[in-house]
Amino acid sequence: MYAQGTESLIKQAREINEEELVKFYGRISKLLLNKDYGNETVDSLQRLHLIVSATKYARRLPSDLLEKLQALLCSPGSSEQLQVLSSSILRESLPLSVAKLPIKDLQDSRTTSYVASVILAQAKSKAQLAELSHHLLKAVETRQPDVQVCRHTLPILSAAIRSSPDVLMEDHVNLVNRKLVDWLRYASNQQGASMSTGGFFMGPRARQPAPMNEVDGAVAGDFFTVLCVGQSYTEDQWMNMYAFSVLRKWLRTYDIEENSGSGVAQVNRVQFTQPISDDRSEVDGSVMSMVSATSSSSRLLPPKERLREKAFEYCQRLVEQSDRKAVRKADTELQKACLVEAVTIMNIICKEDPSFVYRAFPCIKALYSRLSGDLAFSRVLLPIAQFYLNHSETAAVDSETVFRQLFSSFPAELFNESMLAFEFVQFCRTNMAVLRESMPLYGQSFPNLLKFLAWNSPALVSEYVELLPSLLTPSTAVELLHSLLDLPCLAAVLDLQLRSASCAASEKALWDSGGSKAASSLDAFRQPYYRGMFLYILRPEAGTGDTIDRLRMLHDVLADMVESPRVVQCAQTVPVLLHVYFHTVAQFADDKLINQLVLVLLERSSLLMDIKNYQTEVQRVFSSHLLALCKLHPSLIMEQSRELLDMAGSTVNIYQKEELYTHVVWAIGEYLSLSHDARCTVEHITSSFETLEAVLFEITQVRHSASAPRFSPRLVTVLMTTLAKLASRSQDLIPRVSLFLSKMHSFACSAPVVACYSEEDREAIVTRAHELINLLKLPNVAQFVLTPSASGGTPRWHRDANASLPFAMRALSGLLPKHNTFLSG
Repeated sequence: MYAQGTESLIKQAREINEEELVKFYGRISKLLLNKDYGNETVDSLQRLHLIVSATKYARRLPSDLLEKLQALLCSPGSSEQLQVLSSSILRESLPLSVAKLPIKDLQDSRTTSYVASVILAQAKSKAQLAELSHHLLKAVETRQPDVQVCRHTLPILSAAIRSSPDVLMEDHVNLVNRKLVDWLRYASNQQGASMSTGGFFMGPRARQPAPMNEVDGAVAGDFFTVLCVGQSYTEDQWMNMYAFSVLRKWLRTYDIEENSGSGVAQVNRVQFTQPISDDRSEVDGSVMSMVSATSSSSRLLPPKERLREKAFEYCQRLVEQSDRKAVRKADTELQKACLVEAVTIMNIICKEDPSFVYRAFPCIKALYSRLSGDLAFSRVLLPIAQFYLNHSETAAVDSETVFRQLFSSFPAELFNESMLAFEFVQFCRTNMAVLRESMPLYGQSFPNLLKFLAWNSPALVSEYVELLPSLLTPSTAVELLHSLLDLPCLAAVLDLQLRSASCAASEKALWDSGGSKAASSLDAFRQPYYRGMFLYILRPEAGTGDTIDRLRMLHDVLADMVESPRVVQCAQTVPVLLHVYFHTVAQFADDKLINQLVLVLLERSSLLMDIKNYQTEVQRVFSSHLLALCKLHPSLIMEQSRELLDMAGSTVNIYQKEELYTHVVWAIGEYLSLSHDARCTVEHITSSFETLEAVLFEITQVRHSASAPRFSPRLVTVLMTTLAKLASRSQDLIPRVSLFLSKMHSFACSAPVVACYSEEDREAIVTRAHELINLLKLPNVAQFVLTPSASGGTPRWHRDANASLPFAMRALSGLLPKHNTFLSG
């Protein structure tokens, strides 16, 4: 959210009228025409930028103002502040100005970068991006006098190929491959010249450049990498760092055979003036690396293969350097970041050329052995795990140890690391198909994986919506449903775990194991009496039981956490995940599993953490998916008849979970029928009828002292309809239900009902009662209407010549021909 003052400025910028805007455009044009680049011009350009960027649509600038802004942007003499402002305005405005920008005539790198930002924002065709890319490649090739041109060019080129990878032809790709090899492998190993002078008496020997150092302070004995440190850097060292920063994206884009050239034939080739091969010898000022000793003949390889070789050597050198103990903390963090990038790049190279797998695995295994015991390097272990997942089968290496640590230690100990949580879940999303098929541990670890969600919701909800189906199996479906319902409890217990661990040992009192009532949830977390309950919620793997029999006690213990923001946010994500769960489980659930799930719905509908709106939202989800489960397996109404009638026969459930209760009653009326289950008998129908009749009688009794109804009119109409349905299947019950329905008028007109329900609601109750009474006067018709056949969901009556309905429809059509005036008369 913006501050109040900022909101006011944005509102003014959006609501400025056209007349004021035209005057403002004219004032800026006049300032730019007079080349008055003072504070007034800067302030006006800042205001113009706010105006053009405050709305979701681009504003159209006058052509003369657009030309002046383009001239200001492209002028080498303009200050950087003015170039930034003009570039920002042009990116947000209309008409598009890409064609008029003189990209070919630009020489200095700063202007090129700002002009390129406009082109990247407004380019609508591949040709426009191609022209920019070709200009950048010429700048890279010709070595312009501006020594920083490559440093500015490479990030722009990277952004261009992100927008349209096919703007480069094969010869362009080969050129960049060669340049990347040069920048990665042949950077100087000496520090750059210092900017400060050493005084008059400093001799030439004292001004000799010093060698680069390793992160531990030792002199760098091998080729330069991003983990070499010094007081200042040469231009080729900067390009080494820039090249490494774009290497991963470049390899993913162009290190694939089909992307090399055949798919980009529509772009015109650009003839380069300098020779493409600008290959330096490996003795060009660099010390022969131990890492690259096996690849001295790599200069004979094609450009793409040579880049792979040099990139692989570079990454191996980084892994070697990461073993050094850094002097500065910042360098330790740099080592971690470089390891992530290096292992990822090695993985890409091995996927494209499996011959590298056998060279890479000794390095990766040694790295894992060194880092696996230190959770400070946890983010590095994720790309290592990705490498094992992709290549362990090729190298015949066992990866179970890696993934056991990944799925056990990380979520249990690092659930509060938000960046790791995001990267971990992204890893699972990317590989969920492979993990589900080849890693049984993945599906069994869902209690641990849910810890990331419990602590970091709602930030990870969208990720878990995609991830949840891969965790669902028939063997763990019931336990996973319980775990989702207990997710707010998990969030609360994780909070208690962190708070308990942060307390000093001297502050922890000793409790006996007698189970005396704890004063707070934190006290309970430390007591041995409750330990088993908390350990189950924090279990790392599935299989220890679907749930516990002390849920109500757990909810009572955590009562002081129900208003915790983290717990409340976690509870808000559960209904979303429940929808995903039921939609997924419906695709593979058999009759046995559906019966188990329905029992869980009935049991857990009243066993939920007492968070505001949580029970209501979960019961609403249960209601909708109960009907879907009944449709999949209608016989469950017979198989779970006792449990369903126990719920439907208690009026307490009406007041605590009316939504679910209403759907249970509807399901009984819809599916308790011989057409859905051959085991259904008159005794079953009569038992259900009597149970629901007693409930309807109890809630509709008219007493002068009765309080206003605390249930909706919809519940009354559903109960009436269900009783009529059951009576139509056992016609001995028709007189009883008809007599009962005839009394509904008295109920609707009673004082408490009049005070609570609207006239429309009362009329709906009376109308439904009259309709059902009239329908039951014709028992055969009532049975046809209230108990349709099982094939009624996909009727074909209009095609069935033996049914009476098509004949009736044809007769009606004959009485009412298309052009007949029978009705008008």
